[in-house]
This record gives sequence, structure tokens and C-alpha cells, in this order.
Amino acid sequence: MDIRTAVNDLNSKILQGKALDAFEEYYADNIVMQENQDEPTIGKEANRQREQEFFSSIKEFHGAEVKNVAISNNVSMVEWFWDYTHTDWGRVNAAQVAIQTWENGKIINEKFYYSK
Repeated sequence: MDIRTAVNDLNSKILQGKALDAFEEYYADNIVMQENQDEPTIGKEANRQREQEFFSSIKEFHGAEVKNVAISNNVSMVEWFWDYTHTDWGRVNAAQVAIQTWENGKIINEKFYYSK
């Protein structure tokens, strides 16, 4: 599967509420994920826990939209708009860019950029 097909499927699964399924399918065991300039989280298990905690804290999902996708070589960039209610943060309307580095059909590095 080429990166464009994988990115489209990954984004589709996220929009269908299957983000954790997409995580299992498309993220490598040695994945490194980072939020803005926070310390990166290393490894699939640690990132799985982080993802599960985040999604279990969403009280209500109001919608999401993929605004733009760019792909070059082994890097994809996805611009998102999110609208949800979080148990601790309240209603969140956020623009976010996810930059993903791919290797052998899996994401090995993902960094999220957004304003807090």
C-alpha cells in the first residue's frame, strides 16, 4: 500500500471514530509521538495508553474535518479541524497539523502542532 492510500484510510478511520483501530494498524512498534514542544512519548505501548486516555476523556464528539493533506517521499502532513467536549478542558475547537514519517507502511514518527 502506498503512503497516500494509507493516509486516506487512516484519516477515514479516525473520522469514523475508529482512531484506536487505526493506531493498531498504522503505527510502528517503535513509534515516537510528540505534542508541540512537549517531551516525546516513545514506543507503541506508551503511546497506546496516551491515546486511550485522551479518547476516554472525550465526553462528546461534535465533529472533525481533514482540511488538507500533503505527501512527499515518506512524509505526510494532515491539517485537521476538531470539535469535541473534553472532561477537563470543556468544549474544544482546534486546528491541528499532524506530520507523520512513514517506513514500511507504518508511522514511525508523528508530531502534532496546535495552539493551546
